[in-house]
Amino acid sequence: MRLKTALICAGLIGLSAVTACASPTVVAVQAPVTAEDGRVAVTVQRDGDRWTADYVLDRDAPVWAFFRSALLRESRRPWRPDWWRVETPGVVLERVGDYDVLRSTDGGPVPRDVRIVMTPRPGDLEAEYDPALVFSDGTVALFSGQFDVIPLESVAAARALPRDLNGVEVPGGPAAVTWRDRSGPILFKGERKPEATAVDAQTYVLFGDATTRRGDGITTVIDPGLPRWLGDQLAGFTPQVMAYYARRLGPAQGEPPTLMVSWTGPTKSLSSMGGSVLPGLISMNFEGEGVLDPDAQALARARWFIGHEAAHFWLGSQGLRYQYAREAWITEGGADLMAVRALKAIDPVYDDRAELQREVDDCVRLAAGRPLASAGDRGDNRAYYACGAVFGLVIEGAERRAGGGDFFDVVADFQRRDNDDGILSREEWLGALTRLSRDPTLANDISTLLDRGVADPSAVIARLFQRTGVAFRLENGRVVLS
Repeated sequence: MRLKTALICAGLIGLSAVTACASPTVVAVQAPVTAEDGRVAVTVQRDGDRWTADYVLDRDAPVWAFFRSALLRESRRPWRPDWWRVETPGVVLERVGDYDVLRSTDGGPVPRDVRIVMTPRPGDLEAEYDPALVFSDGTVALFSGQFDVIPLESVAAARALPRDLNGVEVPGGPAAVTWRDRSGPILFKGERKPEATAVDAQTYVLFGDATTRRGDGITTVIDPGLPRWLGDQLAGFTPQVMAYYARRLGPAQGEPPTLMVSWTGPTKSLSSMGGSVLPGLISMNFEGEGVLDPDAQALARARWFIGHEAAHFWLGSQGLRYQYAREAWITEGGADLMAVRALKAIDPVYDDRAELQREVDDCVRLAAGRPLASAGDRGDNRAYYACGAVFGLVIEGAERRAGGGDFFDVVADFQRRDNDDGILSREEWLGALTRLSRDPTLANDISTLLDRGVADPSAVIARLFQRTGVAFRLENGRVVLS
């Protein structure tokens, strides 16, 4: 049985390219925004089985790059060229460097009006929000940020764009997207509306008649085909774990969240859980025969998965965010450790050591001989989760020695010190480790793993654990938690 757990930090890049996760702007208008309003306008519409995205571009440019252009996780291929088709003559959609682009075939400006026909499909992307959640009853949720584009002067300029645009100034800005379904209202930000227009909405927009339930401080939209035991866990355990986080770290920012869960089906030899967090929204997708029936392992993984996603409301989208994509270990590994500690507090028989041992083993495997900071470029995003959790154990150990606290006390201190801009940078994280431990060599060793890589990560991790009091033993060179 293959277990695939695809998790995405909500602190992803926003189109402003200045800071991660810019605040959403909702434009309360009845008519679609046009390019005359000073930005690209897009109308996304479902008409029966036909899905279209009609672009009205705000300037002349021979190339437009899609700001979010992550690859599919399994194949490491771009998804748009296979799932989208340009109907406008003289315009092609292709991959250039790290980006999907629209370009004119004659080298001139792309026409101001461009129509794209879409085929929404479930797809797991690398460190990015899935473009669509497809429900078993035909309901579809589309990620709002997939339509933002950047005007460029040439194909060469598109090829030169860096993969991580955090901190990089790019022309243009987020598009004004209008959402419309000819069969009835859409669900936008927890409300049913005939249509909605928004700029940088940072959400999933739901097309279809999925049942919405409110209760226990959370609104749920759960695929009717989802195995019932999973639906019960999601509806019951999500508010429970969020309440624990709120007790330890204070209430989450923003309105009570919506939980949106899709079910891809009972694929053979697969047990898959994927998800992400956006402001006010947790999205999840489940797939595979391995989650059809409850058992102890599947239950533990599902609860841990819920705990990780819920943690991002404090260390992620609505809480502290990382500064650059290469620093995803701060929020992803931190959310992993928060989930483990919360589950142990809620269920004392939960095997937290086994989960943390998996983090250590994965970190050693993925960090061997390669710098962690560039793991995303290699498609090894799991390294950010595993090694981030290992580093979390290190700073938690330093916290225990300094004052007897745990990782939640570390996060609470980050909240107090670093909440002015909402960014928790690498320098701030490592500075806190040095302040707690009074040992600058800890930060130096972590920086070496991040920037240069080491041939034997086990030896470095063992030294980090030894100096911060994390209990372990070495068995034939393997770091084993004890």
